[in-house]
Amino acid sequence: MAAGPAGSWPRYLGGNRPTTVIAVTFDCMVTATTPGTPAVGPLLRGWRQHRRLSQLDVSARAAISTRHLSFLETGRARPSREMVLHLADELDVPLRERNTLLVAAGYAPIYRETPLESDDMAAVRRTLEQLLAGHEPFPALVVDRHWNLVLANRAVGLLLTGVPEALLGPPVNVLRVSLHPGGLASRITNFEEWSGHLLSRLGREITATGDPGLASLYDELAAFPGVSRPEPHVPNGDGASRLMVTLRMKTPLGDLTFFSTVATFGTAVDITLAELSIETFFPADPATSEALRAALPWLGPLAAGP
Repeated sequence: MAAGPAGSWPRYLGGNRPTTVIAVTFDCMVTATTPGTPAVGPLLRGWRQHRRLSQLDVSARAAISTRHLSFLETGRARPSREMVLHLADELDVPLRERNTLLVAAGYAPIYRETPLESDDMAAVRRTLEQLLAGHEPFPALVVDRHWNLVLANRAVGLLLTGVPEALLGPPVNVLRVSLHPGGLASRITNFEEWSGHLLSRLGREITATGDPGLASLYDELAAFPGVSRPEPHVPNGDGASRLMVTLRMKTPLGDLTFFSTVATFGTAVDITLAELSIETFFPADPATSEALRAALPWLGPLAAGP
């Protein structure tokens, strides 16, 4: 990687580096192996209540009687393996927690959690790396379910110039780096708006997953100076700013403005894949596009990109 404003970066932030995977073990919503863990019935009831559904709602969706569902939730009836998976599907339970339900019901877990660096993931890993490289000179990254950085392209490094190494030591939490007063907070010119947007996204993920780790992260971020609690937002301003919440930053390349998209593996049946998110940032104005394209010599050779 040629010398440029990005300076020297941790290997996982781009350049010639091996694939970096951050391996983290997370607590499930309820862990079946913990002493005193409820049986499958209370777990199913917990997910139903978390989704704010009545027994009548779930029985209608699952095409079973409310009486049978009640018996399953109270432990008066033991669900088959197929019924556990059927109810988990209707309740949109994450794959990791579906394994917890199966174990609690006395069945073996069926969803694998394959490390991204394993041979079985070689094709996926290559695809992710090509996607990130192909998006240069614009930033793109891959995060796990706790927003820890898994992969990033070299353009991300350009935006992190000067961020303290303490915040860039693995596992790098993307939200923490973005909102921490020692991170990017002082460079984001619409920090109140952007922080509220990020907390709103995080809050929706907590609602969807019931993940206590995300809830703890939310509390940490909300306590940072200047962070805005989520509120209904009506975009204003010019161009893309009227259509969506944009990220506006002061950088060594000048004032940059981005909007982002998020992609997931919609057909994943592996826990690792199901918990990955790919976020790509696009220039929201011509000046941002021109500034990043002018930075190409600092990034070195690129794959075919936008």
